[in-house]
Amino acid sequence: MTDALVESVRAAVAAVTDPELRRPLGELDMLRDIDVVDGTAHVGIALTIVGCPAADRIERDVRAAAAGVDGIGDVEVAVGVMSPDERRALTDKLRGGRAKRQMPFGPDSLTRVIAVTSGKGGVGKSTLTANLAVSLAARGLRVGLVDADVHGFSIPGLLGLVDDDGLPPAPTRLDDLILPPVAYGVKVISIGMFLRRPGEEAAGAVAWRGPMLHRTVQQFLTDVYFGDLDVLLLDMPPGTGDIAISVGQLLPHADVLVVTTPQPAAADVAVRSGVVARQTGQRIVGVIENMAAMTLPDGTTLDLFGAGGGEVVARALSTEVDVPLLASVPLSGALRSGGDDGRPVVLSHPDDPAARAIDAAAAALAMRPRTLAGRPLPLRLG
Repeated sequence: MTDALVESVRAAVAAVTDPELRRPLGELDMLRDIDVVDGTAHVGIALTIVGCPAADRIERDVRAAAAGVDGIGDVEVAVGVMSPDERRALTDKLRGGRAKRQMPFGPDSLTRVIAVTSGKGGVGKSTLTANLAVSLAARGLRVGLVDADVHGFSIPGLLGLVDDDGLPPAPTRLDDLILPPVAYGVKVISIGMFLRRPGEEAAGAVAWRGPMLHRTVQQFLTDVYFGDLDVLLLDMPPGTGDIAISVGQLLPHADVLVVTTPQPAAADVAVRSGVVARQTGQRIVGVIENMAAMTLPDGTTLDLFGAGGGEVVARALSTEVDVPLLASVPLSGALRSGGDDGRPVVLSHPDDPAARAIDAAAAALAMRPRTLAGRPLPLRLG
């Protein structure tokens, strides 16, 4: 009877998910001795590192899982830390046999990579990217988000990944792997998470040129453990500079989503960003028009930035294949305030017109999963 109870406790605890790695503790080899004495479950677990930021949550979830087993009246949890050899074995398992510094999002990956770009700044590209990521995750997809706008990073704040000082948290490091923080079901990485210095009240600025920018994006794609993803979104910097070129080289198979406003000046520049992406071999999958006309309380509309820019961009980019206008997102106070508060409008105000438009775009993107059909795959022998 006691042996059966021990196995029931072990099974319950093994199913607890590590909140950073998003995999069960049993699969991660984090369980240690488990015993039951006089109705009390004694559970041993080993965290990945000393000072693991998820330690309290893991211990709480383990305690709750063990206490939920019939016949258990009390739970005692002993928390330890993996040895260096155990940690190395875990990182090898997480890599799935890939060598260090090998990017998991190559042409043979089933993860769909979508680079969200714009011709100029100030069109709301990052806000839309953050909300699209959250909307896709709410549909049950496994989503990652890379803040590739190194000079103007804003994704952590838009997703509420900031502490009481308004600064992004530092990611957990597991040997040479970086574990991305998770917000609203989305795994997120940003250069802003690496710039905070002790005693400073603001994240540092980045004044880097080509080689450093390329290396940063490359490390985000190789050293960050995203696990198995359905979609990886990249919030690109505006324009067609170094990072756009680097992403084109590193991810030539990526899809591209172009963001513009109705204003003709923004539309003209947005077309250029799409053309450059296509020159690197990437595929343009759609256009989103932001800051479109909003309906006022009296029923009239306000075209603050004009009209038609999204359709202009979609038509201009439809030279080889049809590029659809996925959504026209109206001006929205809720969208703006949600970005300031770190609460995406698609969750905080799902009935807002802007939220509905973004959800429609996410639905269109979710309907076109990545497939390897017709793609040449690398042949591995041995």
